[in-house]
Amino acid sequence: MALSDEATERLADVVALQPTKNSELEDRWDMDSGSEVHQYLEAELKEYYYRDENSLIRATADAAELVGAEPDDDGPRTVRVPALEVSVFDVVAGQDDDPESVVSVLHKLRETHDLDPEPDDVRSALRGLERRGVVEVVQRTVPVFRLAVERDSVVVESIDED
Repeated sequence: MALSDEATERLADVVALQPTKNSELEDRWDMDSGSEVHQYLEAELKEYYYRDENSLIRATADAAELVGAEPDDDGPRTVRVPALEVSVFDVVAGQDDDPESVVSVLHKLRETHDLDPEPDDVRSALRGLERRGVVEVVQRTVPVFRLAVERDSVVVESIDED
């Protein structure tokens, strides 16, 4: 089945954002609800995506091939995420550092990137990076975060258009 240009672009989003959730795609695609995202996925992209054991949306190998996404075998892995996640990745504590709270990451964003997002947006960005395997959560009284990988082993690029 041939995909429309819109469906191909949206499939590229699924490939780039995986693993992802309805809410991320809802924001990306400017839809009104997670249900609308689900309906679109089932109607247009059914054979190109699946849900993993955590109900996160993942693209099939055929989907990645269709949109021209190839693995990076030579060098660091590339992860494409929204712009806020790029900034969060840049400032979050390294693998060998003490993990830090959402508020600590927020203060670093204000200091180094002149950004002032809501704490919930920072938490969401950290969780998005966690789903992609580049940030880990250390459970304490409150969850604290640090990189799960060496910073230079991953290239984190923004999927947001400039």
